[in-house]
Amino acid sequence: MILKGSQRSGGRQLASHLLQADQNEHVEVHELRGFLSDDLHSAFNEVHAISKGTRAKQPFFSLSLSPPPNERVPIEVFETTIEQIELTLGLEDQPRAIVFHEKKGRRHAHVVWSRIDSDEMKAINLPFFKMKLKDLSRELYLENKWQIPPGLVDRNDRNPLNFSREEWQQARRVGLNPKEIKRIFQECWAISDNHNAYAQALLSKGFVLARGDRRGFVAVDYRGEAYAIARYTGIKAKDVRERLGDPKALPSIEETKGRISAQMSKKLQQYLSQAEANKQKRSASFEFKRQQLVEEQRNERESLENIQKNRWEAETKARSQRLSKGLLGIWHRLTGKYEKIKGQNEVEALATFHRDRQEKDAMIFEHIQQRQQLNLRQRSTLRTQDQEIELLRQDIQDYRNLGANKSSTLKEEFRNASDKANKTQKPRKNKGRDRGYEPEI
Repeated sequence: MILKGSQRSGGRQLASHLLQADQNEHVEVHELRGFLSDDLHSAFNEVHAISKGTRAKQPFFSLSLSPPPNERVPIEVFETTIEQIELTLGLEDQPRAIVFHEKKGRRHAHVVWSRIDSDEMKAINLPFFKMKLKDLSRELYLENKWQIPPGLVDRNDRNPLNFSREEWQQARRVGLNPKEIKRIFQECWAISDNHNAYAQALLSKGFVLARGDRRGFVAVDYRGEAYAIARYTGIKAKDVRERLGDPKALPSIEETKGRISAQMSKKLQQYLSQAEANKQKRSASFEFKRQQLVEEQRNERESLENIQKNRWEAETKARSQRLSKGLLGIWHRLTGKYEKIKGQNEVEALATFHRDRQEKDAMIFEHIQQRQQLNLRQRSTLRTQDQEIELLRQDIQDYRNLGANKSSTLKEEFRNASDKANKTQKPRKNKGRDRGYEPEI
């Protein structure tokens, strides 16, 4: 899902643009949250009026969510994505409007938040929001198994020690393509004219130069896989030695794994702390929304109860007035008219009782559905976070095992991810060049 956001002013023009039915086949204002008004123009006028008490020139943050053209994306995915964006950008519980557009058989959404914190009376800062949205967009494509646009994979060739937590999740799922590894090695070779330059170029891409088992040059990646430099650059081993010198000064593959293990364990501990804090924050956010929903539902039920009570008393009074009193009442009893009216009143009273009960049931069913939807979003979000935390703990233990030269699942996971993501043939075996361990990708 492509996410494009911008800070902007001009609430009136923005509302008119979002409601242009002539530019779209269908327009639906899906949600107005945190406004006193119940229409888009008035809601944006509220934000504009509040912003006058601040220095903010752009009180709105406008975002479009565009899924892939041929994908059917349910509303729940849009809503969950919007909540993730709020958490990422720090816009939780800010007034917002959600509008859906349909055009040429495609549905996309627009979300507009107020950047004005009414308690602090200042605009919420949104640093690096484009980069954050791009990272989240990439994660959405991976989670939903959509084909990733080329513009979202440009940042893959990076040292994992410089990854964000979201990029680590992506790297864990995707694996590496042998062709991409060769391209990286060859590009690093082309821009380097000596040992130090080549080692630094490889390190910037997440590979550490090391000494192979046969005293040749290898590069070890963050999974502990070793790749022969000669093989993956397509350069003769003799030419590699001429440029890089004697590999004896380099650490062995096992020593390099120990170094990678220590660095990656430290980095993953940071990811784990972030993930646990994020889960705690999300849990608190869902609890606040639950309490808010329960309070709203209680108020609605109390209001309905009062309406039904007052209506019941008025209708009961109206029915009782049908029954005559005094001499006319005695005459109606003698003629049977009294019993007839009384029977009619009893039938109407029973019908009224069932009507009120059905109204109450309808409200309760609606409230249950609202609660179930909130619970579903909460379970889905927290389950995903629990899985992330568990995987990070597993990764930390695997890196500890890697450093201690114990059994680790890192290589197996690496191969599985690579096999799933890349349908490539097994690299040709090298019979004449010194190399380290060749992963069977």
